[in-house]
Parts: sequence; structure tokens; C-alpha cells
Amino acid sequence: MLEEGKYIYCIIRGHEGRSFGPIGIGGRSDEVTTVCYRDLGSVISNVSMTKYVVSSESMVTHEKVVEEVMKDYTVLPVRFQTVAASADEIRSLLRKRYAEFMSLLKYVDNKVELGLKVLWKDMESIFREIVEENEGISTLVKKMPLGTSGQSSEEKTALREAIKAALQQKKAAEAETLLGPLRSIAPDFRLNKTHGDDMIMNAAFLVDKGWEREFDNQVEELTTRYGDRLKFKYVGPAPPYSFVNIVVKE
Repeated sequence: MLEEGKYIYCIIRGHEGRSFGPIGIGGRSDEVTTVCYRDLGSVISNVSMTKYVVSSESMVTHEKVVEEVMKDYTVLPVRFQTVAASADEIRSLLRKRYAEFMSLLKYVDNKVELGLKVLWKDMESIFREIVEENEGISTLVKKMPLGTSGQSSEEKTALREAIKAALQQKKAAEAETLLGPLRSIAPDFRLNKTHGDDMIMNAAFLVDKGWEREFDNQVEELTTRYGDRLKFKYVGPAPPYSFVNIVVKE
């Protein structure tokens, strides 16, 4: 069994060795350094393969290292818990995927990821709106008010499915209204999975650092305009995790 490995955090552009301090994963304060091939570098640290434990703490350490590197470099995040056997194996990876990594670095150069989750504040009012706006649902509700013991299982299922579909349509429509002004600032964006009935949008935006303040201002404007109805959770800047996640080994 491999006792020591080279833990990989991210890929950067650079041809000289660099130390980022004793902040490595695994709880041993290993030095985080670079292994380079031509003008590509892999940010790595030694890690004990016999004592290393996958945990939320190690995930946080991984993210903190990538964020530290991002202060000075454009980064391509590598999937959590990626370990190579040696520095030579890492150089071989950089050589084989050189063109791919250089293209991705160009894609995210001088850009950061900004995340925005948006949730409805009052779900009771949202469900009332759905009933009022949808004639079919309104008719079903009038025929069989919710809570009536005489409802058949088929009727309950039909009403539940109709409300579910209407809720998704309402989410998509309101999310599109919010996305319009944000998409004009961000060169790229990703819509991630929403969770629960109240979340209408879970998005990540790739924004040029020079436009970050403009994006902040647009989020503030949306918060002011829709704050009575919507709750905004805005995070970043962060490494471009939603846009690049290098997988070394499947």
C-alpha cells in the first residue's frame, strides 16, 4: 500500500516552484508547493495514505488551500481527494493534458465564481397565488377543499400533481426575471438543483473581476426591488468550482 502520496488541489499557470505555507491536508501541516511542467503547475502537498481520513474537516482544508492559491493565480480546481503516487506522475498528467488545461485556464482567467440562492419568504401566499392564477387548480380546490375527508385518493393525487407542476412553472418564471439582468454581466452561469418548495433559484455565475462590483450592485438592486417577497443568499468570490472540476482518475 502507498504510504505517502501527492495530494492535488488545483492547476495553475506557472513554471517556477512556489510555496504556499504549511497548510496541507491531513493535519500534519505539510508544505503546499507546486510541481511544474513547462508553464503549468499543479499545487500539491504530501499526504499520509495510511492515516489520512476523509472528513468535512479535510474538505474545508482542501477549499482553504485553493482559496489561498486563488489570491495570486487563476485556478482550475481539482476534485476533492485526488492523490497521485509521485511528482513524476503529476508531471505526466500535466504533459498529457497540457492543451486542455491551458484552454480551461484561458476560459476562467481573471474570473471568479459568485453564487446566488433565492427563496420565497411566505409559502402560504405563494400557494394562494397558484390557486388564484390557475383556473384548473382553482376548480379542483372548489370541488374538493383541502382537508375534506371525502376526497378520493385519485382526486388528492390529481390536485397534488397539478400544484406541483404549477409551482415549478412559477419558480422558472420568477427565476428568469432575476436572471435577465445578471446574465448581461456574467460571461457564463450555471443553474444548479434547487431544494425544497421555497427555493426558486440556485445559480453560480462566472464573473470577470473587473465587473464584480457591478454584479454586486445588481444583486443589491434585485434585493431592494423584491426583498418583501424573496430572500437572497449571495456568496463569493470563490474558485470556479461550478465551471471547472478537474477529474484525474475515475
